[in-house]
Amino acid sequence: MQWLRLVLSAFVALTPSVALAVDYPAPKQGVWVAKDFRFHTGEVMPEVRLNYTTIGEPSGQPVLILHGTAGSALSMLTPAFAGELFGPGQPLDAAKYYIIIPDSIGHGKSSKPSDGLKTAFPKYDYDDMVDAQHRLITEGMGIKHLRLVLGNSMGGMHAWIWGTKYPAMMDALVPMASQPTEMSARNWMMRRMLVETVRADPGYMAGNYTSQPPMLKYATVMFGVATAGGTLAYQMQAPTAAAADKIVDDRFRAPFTADANDFIYQWESSRDYNPSAALEKIETVVLAVNAADDERNPPETGLMDRAMAGIKNARLLLIPASSDSRGHLTTGAAKFYKTQLQELLQSVPNRTM
Repeated sequence: MQWLRLVLSAFVALTPSVALAVDYPAPKQGVWVAKDFRFHTGEVMPEVRLNYTTIGEPSGQPVLILHGTAGSALSMLTPAFAGELFGPGQPLDAAKYYIIIPDSIGHGKSSKPSDGLKTAFPKYDYDDMVDAQHRLITEGMGIKHLRLVLGNSMGGMHAWIWGTKYPAMMDALVPMASQPTEMSARNWMMRRMLVETVRADPGYMAGNYTSQPPMLKYATVMFGVATAGGTLAYQMQAPTAAAADKIVDDRFRAPFTADANDFIYQWESSRDYNPSAALEKIETVVLAVNAADDERNPPETGLMDRAMAGIKNARLLLIPASSDSRGHLTTGAAKFYKTQLQELLQSVPNRTM
């Protein structure tokens, strides 16, 4: 969560103006416990706690929102995202929709290694996280069909898995800041380096540390600068060495309380992500939203174009790079795609009606 707070702080700092008004119903917290949860490793936990946040009333059309790595439901309740989407007349107006934002396994207030098991906690992956979300929605909340599944970054990758594993479950799918292809190249290299940097810290002690390893914070700041923020935006904000130093110093000074085991599990969970072989199973309308300057999902590889070509009724909204975009963080600002999201929901048939 601390990594995401640093990222969100960077987004706000790099954004000329961010609406501060919150004009939607107060979020409500809930907890559901999944019994005998089986992980992809074959391990079974008798109980997995799944925390979630809802906005609106259960009588509304259900919408599932999925957060990014090291985030939680709280990280989606920003003025730039929720403030642009959940209010009156906005694309996901909470008077019409029932918005559900789970804390994924290993994140927020859901079950995670730091609860006490440390490295004995099962090694979860994205499929496990999606299965837990599905159980929450169907068993915990009694919802049989979703109007929309929308996710950002890791949540975008989760959305792709939702589309392939539960193709009849939703009317529309909006994966953002993600690709439905194998975790690879610089994206995985940087994640691997992030994890190995923390593991190599003598203070990590194979996960049995008594205080947080110092390199955890340094690795986090490095990864944030290297893989999110946008080249043009950084050049605008840090045209001199002194200005660049100030950004780095501010990030080092920011409060940081992440847990190293949680952190390693969160980033390693993407290792075997690869829904590409099952994309033909997707039945719903897909609006994928990426940024042209996304450091983790660069469009010039052609991977996204080839993947989209194999999906029925799918289109890509590629947000152009500019001094107003923020690389991998761009999709955290709904202003870039709220019109297209509204048009999607107005045009896609409701299969439950």
